[in-house]
Parts: sequence; structure tokens; C-alpha cells
Amino acid sequence: MQFSPFNTIINKRAAEQNCLSLLQTCTSLLHLNQLHSLILKSGLQSNPLVLTKFTSTASDLNAIDYASSFIFASDANTQLYDTFLFNTVIRAYAQTSHFKHKAVHFYKHMVDINVLPNKFTYPFVLKACAGLGDLHLGKQVHGSLVKVGFDDDIHVSNTMVHMYSCCGGGVGFARKVFDGMSKSDSVSWSAMIGGYAKLGMSNDAVELFRQMQIAGVQPDEITMVSFLSACTDLGALELGKWVEGYIEREGIQKSVELCNALIDMFAKCGDVDKAMNLFRNMGDKTIVSWTSVIDGMAMHGRGLEAISLFEEMKGAGVAPDDVAYIGLLMACSHSGLVEEGRKYFNSMVKDFAIVPKIEHYGCMVDLLSRAGLVKEALEFVRNMPIEPNPIVWRTLITACRTHGELDLGESITKELIKNEPLHESNYVLLSNIYGKMSHWEKKSKIREVMGEKGMRKIPGSTLIELDNKVYEFVAGDKTHDQHKEIYEMIDEMGREIKRAGYLPSTSEVLLDIDEEDKEDVLNRHSEKLAIAFALLKTPPGTPIRIVKNLRVCGDCHAATKFISKVYNRLVVVRDRNRFHHFKDGLCSCKDFW
Repeated sequence: MQFSPFNTIINKRAAEQNCLSLLQTCTSLLHLNQLHSLILKSGLQSNPLVLTKFTSTASDLNAIDYASSFIFASDANTQLYDTFLFNTVIRAYAQTSHFKHKAVHFYKHMVDINVLPNKFTYPFVLKACAGLGDLHLGKQVHGSLVKVGFDDDIHVSNTMVHMYSCCGGGVGFARKVFDGMSKSDSVSWSAMIGGYAKLGMSNDAVELFRQMQIAGVQPDEITMVSFLSACTDLGALELGKWVEGYIEREGIQKSVELCNALIDMFAKCGDVDKAMNLFRNMGDKTIVSWTSVIDGMAMHGRGLEAISLFEEMKGAGVAPDDVAYIGLLMACSHSGLVEEGRKYFNSMVKDFAIVPKIEHYGCMVDLLSRAGLVKEALEFVRNMPIEPNPIVWRTLITACRTHGELDLGESITKELIKNEPLHESNYVLLSNIYGKMSHWEKKSKIREVMGEKGMRKIPGSTLIELDNKVYEFVAGDKTHDQHKEIYEMIDEMGREIKRAGYLPSTSEVLLDIDEEDKEDVLNRHSEKLAIAFALLKTPPGTPIRIVKNLRVCGDCHAATKFISKVYNRLVVVRDRNRFHHFKDGLCSCKDFW
């Protein structure tokens, strides 16, 4: 039979179509390996269309490394590599958890062999930079895309805003890109609002959302999730309620993620019962939905209810993960449920084969420490199969101070300072222990060392939301334009609660000053300033809700109980660890916090 080039072309096309069809239905790595062999036998290893489809299929099967090692094994056929092929590889690597750096590697390789990136290339590369948190690398990519004129593409610009927001020190660059965009959409605003929210710049996120409304840009569910995160951080319950109403009015789709964000917001802004109602009314519930309400109950000291929800979750066929166990153990800790905490800690491995992480061990140390079992907590730390981190040690040190094990606390803190000499919290802990021991000279020396190292104690601050505006007070604050009236109210509060039986806990002031001065220091604590402001600005009987950045001190806790009784107010305090609901002279934590 005479050779026919025409038949060869037909056969090649048939083989190509066959491979493409088989790749379309490929569902396993074994099948992909067989197709790899077929491609080689058919002589299609240089066919760009087949190579691109092979890469895309491998990506779907989490086998991008396998595909890239085959396709880029040799640069002998670089003329076959096109932009679409590189984009497929870069996108696949950008979407992985641990190999985002390879997305950047293939972008550089693409440029080196003179394959031109297009406007679809850069969002993938920028997402990889965001995942790596590499600001320097992100700036380099930004410079490259400006040179080829893609900086005016809205999708590229949106991804740049996201990238800069994810990189430490990059939020200013993100805002510069955002402000310089010739046109923007809801994705642009969501990226910037989300960037602020992630970095804890919640007031900026709220302000930008208001500007978004003024600009007439309709937010989507992603915007609302980020905005709710900002409300949660600020403890702005009224603003969060407004957001819920806004979602309903605007008909924004309530995805599972948005419902979870609403649950989290209400729980962390002080209305855990509302969070529970939202949870009960959800259709589809994810593990995040369950853990959000369990965490909420934990923060509000409702440990038995958290346990009940955990058991209900298991009964619903939802297997708990390591995050659910952290919430459960935290609930046991905040409610003093020591035996229950021990039982559930042991059940992690036994019932669900979950290997405890440092966070779980930390919860157990916290549980034992809060219950006053300091020696047992120390023994637990010494027997941990993983190295205790500084947070675990600091938890133990705080327990030593609270429960009078001052010598033990001093020795542990000194050791921690040796291992972590640049962390200011360690010096503050030792300073406080010396204050508790009345070793004023040693305390003063620690403060001098902190000064020499450029360290300073994080000042106590308290947020309060009134009339959809968030106010912040710091200890001894006199920056508010009504500070004179606030301090007059402080003095009135002091007189009234003393008549009701309040005695200042001057032992909380770890300074070498007389008792009168110590009492004056206590009166200037940020939470008292915020409460005084609320008493001035709100009608009688109105609940007061504040957010403290540190653990509430013993004196403020005692004083707030009396304030709730004398002024007939519900006072809800969210501190660094949990919620306190003060009413009629009592606290929901039952003085266990």
C-alpha cells in the first residue's frame, strides 16, 4: 500500500480527538497515567491542545506536579509552550495549599523563554503572591504588569488589592491601587473592605462600606461577610443588627458562609441567643455552623449548653474536627467543668483519631489553671508529647499569680524570658508577679529593662458602640471632648457603689503608691470610663455593651457588679477571654474567669 501523508494527518487528528475525549472523562490518577502512555504512543507529546487539556485534568485530580514534570521535562520544544498552557499550570499551583511558590516559578520561566503573559496570567500569579504573603515579590509582579499595560484591567487591579491586603505592610499599597482604579465594581470594594477586616482595621472597613453605599455600588454576600467580620471585631451589635436587616431588605443571597458570619457576629457581640435562633433556622449546616454556636456558648460561659450542642452535632452525623474540640474544651474551661474537659480531651484520639494540637493542650492547661490545679497543670505541661509554646507557659504563669504560686511563677517566667527575650508580655508578667510580691525594686528594674529594649506594656482599651458610632477609651483617657463630664460621672459612680457596699481592690494596682492613689488609678481604668460615658449618653435601663482588649481586672469586675445593681442596667463586657453579663449585682461567670 502506498504511503499517504493525507491519511497520516487524518490519523493524527483522530488520535488527538480520542485523547481529548478520554481526558474529558478521566477521573483517577491511574487513568491519567494510562492516558500519559497513550499520548506518548500516539506521538502527541508535542500537541499544545492535548498538553493543555492533560494539565487541566491533572490539576482537577491534584496531580499538577505529575503533569508539569512530564510537560516541562525538557526545554527542547519551548516553541510548543503557549500562554494558555502556562496559565493552566500557574493557576493550578496558585490554588494549591503548599506549592504556591511553583506558580511564581512557572511565571518566571514563562517570561524567561519569551512566552507573553496576558491579562489572565497576572491574577493567578498575584493570588500565589497573596498566599505566600510575599510583599516584595508582589511588588515585582505589579511592576511587570504595569510595563505591559495590564494595570488598568479591573480583574487584575482587584487581585492586586487582594494581594497587597494579604501581605504584611501592604495595606497602604492596596488602598493606593484601589483609589487609583479608573473603574471599580463590588469585587473591588469587597477586596479592600476584606483587607481592612483581616488586618483588624475594622473602623476603616466600616468607613469604606459607608463610602461604598454613597458611591451606589451594590454589595454582594462576600462584602457582607467581610463587613460582619469588622462588626464582630468591634463588638458593634447594633451595627451588626443593621447589617442583618440590610441583607434582608436588599435581597442579598444568604449563603451558608453568610449565615455562619451572622451567627459568629451575634455570638461575639453579646447576643448568643440570637445566634442560636439563626442556627436553628438554617437549612444546610456545616461543621463551621456547629463550631460557631459551640464557640459562642463557650465565650458566654454556658459550658453545659456547649456540650449539649456538641453531642447533638455528633447525633446529626457531623463528625467533629479539631476546631470543634477547641471550642468544646474552651467551654469546659470557662465553666469549670474539669472532669468533662478531661473526658472530651481523651475522646479526641479514642473516638475520632484526632491527634491533639498545641491549641488542645493549651485548653487543658487553661482548664486546670482556672480551676486552681496549678501543680497538676505544670505536671501536664511537663508530660506533653509536643514542645509547649510560650502561650502555654504564659497561661500557667498567669495561674501562678492568680492562685498565689508566686515563686513558681517567677521561676517559670525567668526561664521563658531566656528562651524568648524579645517578647514584651514575658517582662510584663514578671513585673506583675514582683508587684504582687511587693518586690518594688525588682519590678522597677524589669520596667527599666523594658525601656532599654524599647518595649512597652499594651495599654488597656475599651470600645463602646453608641448611635452607630464606635468610641474607644484607654486607661486615664482625657482625649474625649466630654472627658470632664465623664470623670464627674466616674466620681458619682464611685460614691454610689461604695454606699452599696463596694470596696476597691487596691491589690490589683501593682504600683508602690499609697492606697488613695491606687484607688484613683482603679477609677481610671478604660472599662469604667466607657461605662460612665454610656450612663451619661443613654436612657435609664438601656443595656450597656463594651469590649475590653485585655482580661477584665478583679476590681473592675467587682465594681461592675455593683454598677449593674445601683443603676439597674444590664452590662455586657467582652474581654480577651470571654463574656460577662452583669445584672442585679451578679455576673454570669459566677466569679469564675
